[in-house]
Amino acid sequence: MSIRFKLEYWKDGPWLVGRLPQVPGVFSQGATLEELEDNIRDAYRMMVEEEAIPISVPVQTKEIEVPA
Repeated sequence: MSIRFKLEYWKDGPWLVGRLPQVPGVFSQGATLEELEDNIRDAYRMMVEEEAIPISVPVQTKEIEVPA
């Protein structure tokens, strides 16, 4: 099964840098669009695998304000 995401990317010097806006934290880069796509897929897989690992310590959250 596959999931489709929108890849946003831009040129940064010699690199193409991209992200999946629907999945916060999934960023990567590549010398070509094909390499960027492969790297983004790897970054997504790592993110999914990391989330599947049970956390052995309690996680806390707190809302904070950030100036606009």
